[in-house]
Amino acid sequence: MAITSPEDQKVTFVELFFDLVFVFSVTQIVKLLNEGHDWIAVGQSILIFWLVWWTWSQLTWSLNAADTTHPLVELSILITTGVALFVAVAVPEAFGDRSLLFAVSYALVRTMGLTLQFFVSLENPSLRQALRTWIVLSTGGLSAVLIGGIIGGVAQYWLWGLAILLDIIAAGVSVQAKDWNIHPEHFAERHGLFVIIAIGETLTVVAVGVADAIWTSQLLLVAVLSVAVTGGLWWSYFARAKPALERALASNPGSKRSMIARDSYSFIHFLMLAGVIAYATSMEAILVHAAEPLPPAATLAFALGITLFVGGMAIALWRATGALALTRVVPMVVMAIAIVLAIGMSTVLVLAIALTGLVTIGVLEQRVRSPF
Repeated sequence: MAITSPEDQKVTFVELFFDLVFVFSVTQIVKLLNEGHDWIAVGQSILIFWLVWWTWSQLTWSLNAADTTHPLVELSILITTGVALFVAVAVPEAFGDRSLLFAVSYALVRTMGLTLQFFVSLENPSLRQALRTWIVLSTGGLSAVLIGGIIGGVAQYWLWGLAILLDIIAAGVSVQAKDWNIHPEHFAERHGLFVIIAIGETLTVVAVGVADAIWTSQLLLVAVLSVAVTGGLWWSYFARAKPALERALASNPGSKRSMIARDSYSFIHFLMLAGVIAYATSMEAILVHAAEPLPPAATLAFALGITLFVGGMAIALWRATGALALTRVVPMVVMAIAIVLAIGMSTVLVLAIALTGLVTIGVLEQRVRSPF
């Protein structure tokens, strides 16, 4: 039974099961930010999230090339999911007592992904050279993470930063060299599922905040607006943008498709999901300050989160299609500026500005002829 993926491969339940662990990692990063409240926590969160995201991204590339209904592939995904759970558990203390646990678990998950890619390459000669290059260069980043986890301290920041640089170089060199035979529908759906689960975690933050508080009319209004804004973020991705990005991926053949997959999905979706993390972090403060002005830091995190998510998709589409979606970019810029100018004002006003901006983008993208 061949291990290489069929052309019509769909996302399987075992892949979704795998994704849930990584979205838990996102929840852990939000927890780290909420407990830190300083630039050190921000820096740690960026480093950790890249490592988490790149682990998930590598496995997505691996599973896109493999038959995910193959019993051995399913077993490997289940084992990898179990190891990845320790990555998620270690996130809050990844720069503390659990740095080695995080590093070892991370290296094991990455190694499992590389091993799966190796076995796929045995049945797919066109991938062999690209995968050899990818595997060799990836070992540098893995080594940097492991050494950083062992040493700790300031060196850990530098070594994990070096790992990120090596990951980017590895992706740049190996993906550019060959056609990776990307299956567009499966690849796009995998990213869409990660996005929808991550956005759904934001709703969990809102639900917990409301459930644990004394209900007032102001709190309920803020909760309703928060859910509406989160729904607007969902709409901004799934209504028009995701199908357009998937069409662009499918319509470009060969190595060009691989480079769009790398840039618009693996790289730019990192920025978008970093935006979801910033947005989720601001949600807790929004619910706490429902009846008073939103603190400046929370307002800026809120604006940054929405801008990264909505604007990131505009950049992803521009990279894939060559067309800049002004129906998205212009309202987004106006919305971000208006939110920043609302610093010190009521939480309801900040949410209302965001909702107005997202509704405007949704209406314009439905009614105006799309450039992509």
